Amino acid sequence: MELEQQGAARGYNPRRPGRLSHHPLLAVLAEANFVLHAWLRSGNTGAGQGAVQFVGEALCLLDGKHRVRCVRADSGFYADKFLSFLEERALPYIVVARLTTYLKSRLYQITQWQALDAIYSVSEFRFKLWNWQMQRRFVVVREQVQTTKPAVGRKLIDLPGYVFRVFVTNRNEAALEIWRDYNRRACVECRSDELKNELAADHFCLRSFFATESAFLAVIFSFNLLSEFQRAIDPALKTYKQPATLRFEVFTCGAILGRSGHHLVLHMSKNWGGYSQRKPLFDNLLDWPPLTSPKFDPPTENAA
Repeated sequence: MELEQQGAARGYNPRRPGRLSHHPLLAVLAEANFVLHAWLRSGNTGAGQGAVQFVGEALCLLDGKHRVRCVRADSGFYADKFLSFLEERALPYIVVARLTTYLKSRLYQITQWQALDAIYSVSEFRFKLWNWQMQRRFVVVREQVQTTKPAVGRKLIDLPGYVFRVFVTNRNEAALEIWRDYNRRACVECRSDELKNELAADHFCLRSFFATESAFLAVIFSFNLLSEFQRAIDPALKTYKQPATLRFEVFTCGAILGRSGHHLVLHMSKNWGGYSQRKPLFDNLLDWPPLTSPKFDPPTENAA
């Protein structure tokens, strides 16, 4: 990036440390594979900066017609203001807790663990941080360090041989279920990778920030359009296909324009599946009930 490009700033960039970048914020409906809301921010913006306003806008987009089952967020959103915002709206949440010195001191006091297998154990406690207004529930996952696979979590000096992950939640399910539910957030990371690697969301930057934001939102729109395309074909969305898969299996097909009698016809290559493979797709698209715009019915009588 060039120094004149608006919004580009040095921030957390693991791929290119020290380079100018932007810091997008996404709200993804995990089960629907749909990006509900998106902001493009400067590269030096903190992960949780503006989170309350962002989630408020996202909820307005739902317009009360859909219920949010759970809000899952990483440690960048671990803040009393954000958690209180979710609690005021009775939204269930699971947020990764930052292992601050104060929270680590509480982890050292845990004496009871529920063993899940030889590697994993879980525990929980209620705790109030010094700047919080109330106690909250914390779920702790302890994983024994293995030589055959990298462990996910943070090490504690006084508890060698283990790594820990801590979640704060207002849900009442068992600790194991809380951990399992948060792990389903991995599908959101997959959607982010698809936006970057398959739709080139991070391969453009224009001089004007708003031009860059417009290009970014166009990529988001394309992703959502592909998701709705799949939903039109298979309303239950039993099998999700990545954008690159759709490109090669559906949209890419060798064809030659020709004639059959007095009619123009399109001869589709059998090596790409041909028409027989795409006929159910065309039929479902033609039968899709939603209209792109309401029909205009002119008045039958002129006003007197």
